[in-house]
Parts: sequence; structure tokens; C-alpha cells
Amino acid sequence: MNMGQQLFTPYKGLPKEIYIIFVARVMNSLGGFVNPLLVLILTQKVGLDTGIAGTYITFISFIAVPGMILGGKLADSFGRKWIICICQGLGASIYIAAGFISPSMTMVYMIMGASFFFIMCSPAYDAILADLTNPDNRKGAYSLLYMGWNLGFAIGPAIAGLLFKDYLSLIFLIDGICTLLATTLIVIFIKESKSAAVEPERILERTVEGSIFKVLLSRPLLIMFALILLCIEFAYTQWSFSIPLHLGELFGDVGASYFGILASFNGILVIVFTPFLTKITQKARPIRVIAGGALCYALAFGMLAFTMILPLFYLSIFIMTVGEILIAINASTFMANMTPASHRGRMSSILPLVIGTGNAVSPMVMGNYISANSIASAWIMIGTLSLLSAALMWFLQNVANKYFTPAPSNKISH
Repeated sequence: MNMGQQLFTPYKGLPKEIYIIFVARVMNSLGGFVNPLLVLILTQKVGLDTGIAGTYITFISFIAVPGMILGGKLADSFGRKWIICICQGLGASIYIAAGFISPSMTMVYMIMGASFFFIMCSPAYDAILADLTNPDNRKGAYSLLYMGWNLGFAIGPAIAGLLFKDYLSLIFLIDGICTLLATTLIVIFIKESKSAAVEPERILERTVEGSIFKVLLSRPLLIMFALILLCIEFAYTQWSFSIPLHLGELFGDVGASYFGILASFNGILVIVFTPFLTKITQKARPIRVIAGGALCYALAFGMLAFTMILPLFYLSIFIMTVGEILIAINASTFMANMTPASHRGRMSSILPLVIGTGNAVSPMVMGNYISANSIASAWIMIGTLSLLSAALMWFLQNVANKYFTPAPSNKISH
């Protein structure tokens, strides 16, 4: 077997439903035209003031909280497949309808409604992936879907940007139609997985009784994991917040175009290196790999405190992207391995909300810090936080080792 074939071995032998979801995810992200241009739609097309547009975007983030909680509860109560199909269908229908109206506040409210339905799908998707996989093939499955999302996202926003000026209606129509096509694949080819059996040796995934909070309290490792990952996500968010500011400070008006090129560089690296990093970490424990990813963040962001030339930004983004891939693949794997099948939907709503707090507060906190200090000192702070998070993740694995003695068939489950 040559090297190229070996790189793709983690993607072989997965349940056929995973490949269907991969295609659906590529279609969803390829047609994901509205979200990347949301602020431009609100300001340049609807005519909202920047501050008011920011308020509406923030409100969309707020309504994600009840949307995820409701979606998780419904996924555990009524099944994953139909929550995905109904909510995606409703969201897509709203987008298609928005394609037939002129830019107005009605369009804004329709975007908010569609966003609510789309976010309800997220816990159901996570739950169905956990249902269809086991600790031995989860890394490969999550890696494949992560790569699929990035494949589509590398192309979709660029097409949307070309259509934005003169063909706004097509942005909504194409987004909605692609979502409906992806939903159709789920309807036809994916069976309901809620009642899927769990092997006896997968103790932590067995069905349990009680509320989601009771389950969380019985798994303190998950709580600690989520809190550490919150810090890691706080640091990661500075890639899209402080780097543009840093480039603007160094290079003036061309800083924005440099950031666009760096963003494309990041996307290409994700697609190219995801199979390689998945292969070489396939048998490593997820927490250890995440600690390595956080260490990459510490180096990538810390070096920016001393970076004055553009080539070093590319080096920083390369190191950061390696960390991003390692964390993205393994975080979902660990959470799925630690979650009882009966609570997968709810756990897939609560934990991302906790972790997502890091993304939500990071721009505000660091924006104020940079205003009072400097970007260089901000990078030292972010690098230090990443280093501390890596150490805490490493310590968390040592704690996990004391509680678990994995069977030979389940060596990488935690």
C-alpha cells in the first residue's frame, strides 16, 4: 500500500451512512452563501447602521442557545433523523422565500427564523454521528466530515461574493436549494439511529436514566474538558479578530487583503493535512492530541508578539492550522466516547454552548485589552493561555487514566 492510500485508511470501512452525511455536508457548506455575507446583507442591502447590524447578529447568537437546547432535547426524545429533516427543511424554505422579496426588515427576521431552525439541527447531527460510530472509527468519521465541511466552505463563500452585488436573491435561493438537496439525502439514505445498540464494553455510552445535569455531574471529566476547551476556543478566536488588526497596524490598507490570503491558506492547509494528521494520531488518546493542538496554538500565537514581516504570519498560520485540525477531530471524538446514548442530543447542545462561550466573549475581552495595551502584549497573553490549556489537558488525561482501565478493544476511547 503506497503512502497516498495509507493516508486514507482511516476513512475506509466506515458505515455507509457516514459517506452520505459527508456528501450532504459538502453540499450544505458549498451552498452556505448567507452566513458569510450576513453583515454585508444587513448593512449594504437592508441599509442598517453597523451598530444595529451588530445587535441583530448578536441576537442571532443569543437565540442559538434555546435553539440548541430544544434541538438536543427533541433529538433524544423523538429521534435524530426527523429533527434534522424537519428543521433543515423549514430553514431552507425560509431562505427560498427570502429570495423572492426585496431587502427589508422582513428579510432580516426571516434570516433570524431560519438560523433558529438550522441551529436546532446541530445536536441531532452530533448525536446521529455518535450513534453510527464506535470508539475505533470515530476519529476517521469526524475527520472525514470536518474535511467535507471545509471542502465546501473553501468554494461557497467565494461564489457568494461574486453574486452579492447584483444577484442577492440567488444567494438565498441557492443556499436554500442546496440545503433541501442535502436534506433529501438524509431522508432517503439515513435510517433513524436513536435506538442503535451499544456494545456492552462501551460502559460510558450505555443508556442511563436522569436529567442531563445528573449525567454531567456523574462525569466530571466532561465538565473539566469543556472548561479547558472553552479557554482553547477563546485563544483560537483571536485568529479572526486580532490577526486582521495586527496586519492592519503593520501594513495599512493592504492588511485586509493579506488576511484574506491567509484565510485561504488556512483552508487549503485544512484540506491537505487533515488526512495526514488523522492517520498519524489515529491510535493516540484524544485528550493527548488536543493538548498537542493547544501547544501549537501557544507557539503560533505567541510568536506573533515578535512578528513584523508577512512570511512569519504564514508560518504562524501553518502551526495554528495543525493545532486546529488536531483539536477539531479529537474534541468531538472524546465527547462522543464519554456520553451515554440516551443523552447524546442534549449533551451535544449543552457542551458546545459551554465551549462556545470562549468564542463569544473573546473578541470583546481582547478588544478592550488591545485598546488599553497593545497587540504584542495581547499575543503574549493568548500564547500563555494556550500553553496553560495544553498543560491542563495533559493533566486531565492523567486524571482519566486513574479512573479508566480500557479493554484491549477500546484503547483510545478516552
